[in-house]
Amino acid sequence: MSSGTAQTPIGDTELQAGAEVLLRALKDQGVEVIFGYPGGAVLPIYDAIFQQNAIRHILVRHEQAAVHAAEGYARSTGRVGVVLVTSGPGATNAVTGLVDALMDSIPVVCLTGQVPTHLIGNDAFQEADTTGITRPATKHNYLVKKSEDLARVVHEAFYVARSGRPGPVVIDLPKDILIGKAPYQAPPSAAHRSYRPQTEPDAGQIAKAVALLKSAKRPVIYTGGGVINAGTAASAALAAFVRKTGFPCTSTLMGLGAYPANDPQFLGMLGMHGTYEANLTMHGCDVMLNVGARFDDRVTGRLNAFSPGSHKIHIDIDPSSINKNVPVEVPIVADAGRALQALLAAWDADPTPVDRPAIAAWWKQIDGWRAIQCLRFTQDMTKGAIIKPQYAIQRLYDITRDLGREIFISTEVGQHQMWAAQYFRFDHPNHWMTSGGLGTMGYGLPSAMGVQVAHPDALVIDIAGEASILMNIQEMSTLAQYRLPVKVFILNNQYMGMVRQWQELLHGSRYSESYTAALPDFVKLADSFHGVGLRATSVDQLDDVIREMIALDRPVIADICVDQTENCFPMIPSGAAHNEMILGAEHGGNLQAGGAAGLTDEGLVLV
Repeated sequence: MSSGTAQTPIGDTELQAGAEVLLRALKDQGVEVIFGYPGGAVLPIYDAIFQQNAIRHILVRHEQAAVHAAEGYARSTGRVGVVLVTSGPGATNAVTGLVDALMDSIPVVCLTGQVPTHLIGNDAFQEADTTGITRPATKHNYLVKKSEDLARVVHEAFYVARSGRPGPVVIDLPKDILIGKAPYQAPPSAAHRSYRPQTEPDAGQIAKAVALLKSAKRPVIYTGGGVINAGTAASAALAAFVRKTGFPCTSTLMGLGAYPANDPQFLGMLGMHGTYEANLTMHGCDVMLNVGARFDDRVTGRLNAFSPGSHKIHIDIDPSSINKNVPVEVPIVADAGRALQALLAAWDADPTPVDRPAIAAWWKQIDGWRAIQCLRFTQDMTKGAIIKPQYAIQRLYDITRDLGREIFISTEVGQHQMWAAQYFRFDHPNHWMTSGGLGTMGYGLPSAMGVQVAHPDALVIDIAGEASILMNIQEMSTLAQYRLPVKVFILNNQYMGMVRQWQELLHGSRYSESYTAALPDFVKLADSFHGVGLRATSVDQLDDVIREMIALDRPVIADICVDQTENCFPMIPSGAAHNEMILGAEHGGNLQAGGAAGLTDEGLVLV
């Protein structure tokens, strides 16, 4: 690293400016990209960045977008994403992204500037209690008060961010620490003295799990984002185990891609907008294997009706997630990949046969549920017909799947997000970026930006809604500056679609503040941001717009005008169970199997 600051040897220790020590630590951690926005408190870091070429900096237009970009980078590469923001509003603007990363277990290290140590607590200009504010928003955070701690804290932050259940870590850096001299310490070779997550599964618990699974008549394997966080080897082990057992497999929103969506043993996504067959399989199973999911409310529905009578096995690296929402009989604290490898070995070692006639009968029942075709819709194909949003996603998938290019999809949050999860089928991990736990509107565009930085030759598409995209639309400027050819595929129904859907179903069709009466012209907006704007207003225009969008080596906004009244089904209403789903108009829109009469503001009314 070149530098304008002289190095002062003291004994065997070199002293450098704190900002240079910081960058040296980042380089030793393998950091190649930082997403950030400068300000007074972090100018020493930016000066050090200017004087080196090892680490690239991407200048975003808002600090929230910096964290989402780092999330996209991390989720698509399996590496730690890095963020740099200034003190005060720079740090507070990053909080939404930090909570998003915490909820979805994304490894991020966020470097925040802080006023000099002697001014902390004096309400100095652009001072905020960053460590206090971010304590509940992060896996861990640090305030560096001594120069000799700086390098150690950076190395430890990366270890904490990527180890165990991944998550965001904040390092708050007072300006005097960045300017003053500091010693450098290399990354430690020994294990951390106190934080050592359990990664290897207990052999006894694995044996119990195998015995329970082999006794099953109606099994299901339920996977989450923890499988993806455990690396591609974990996804390969999952596929091997599912195929060896012959059992059905379903996934949470965050787990999509861990198991190939086009495999016949995959039932589709589970939960509130999951498939009919996945939800009824979960409801009717007698043994459930949960790998790397946390039984969140969007998956379980009403807890006292969740998978009644089933025996539950839960594999999770975070012991606090086990028995937190749903009691389980066989808890296994371990890395998902290592647990799956242990299950494979134990399955082969156990001579007990599986009840194949019972499993065949279970598949026959599942195939009956599949025959409902819960995602079926009707698209009018006459010239000038309005585009169904489901059809737009389906055509995007069909046209992109055989391109011979790597495809990454991000989304904003809302109906379009659920349609993307339902109709865009992922066969590989790390190619699906979405905000699951926090449900953050504005996530998709900066996340796609981070993915494109990490994978410059890939096709990166943000499937968006016209409301969500406006939350961080300023990042189109970042795309232009760095020549990042991200495609924004907007399903434009002029409503906050999911809000409107809930208002229709639960609030007597009183559409309070869910219609956007003053949308921009997205074609002109794209042009003003040095990109390309395209629009499809009818079904006969759709394919041409998709193909032109893909062919352009520039940032593109494709404004796809879709049916304003379309709702996202299947849907488990709030307070309902898996067997109490609303299906779409193709199925009469009826509630299935639950005996429900209708909906009120309080949710489902059972009779």
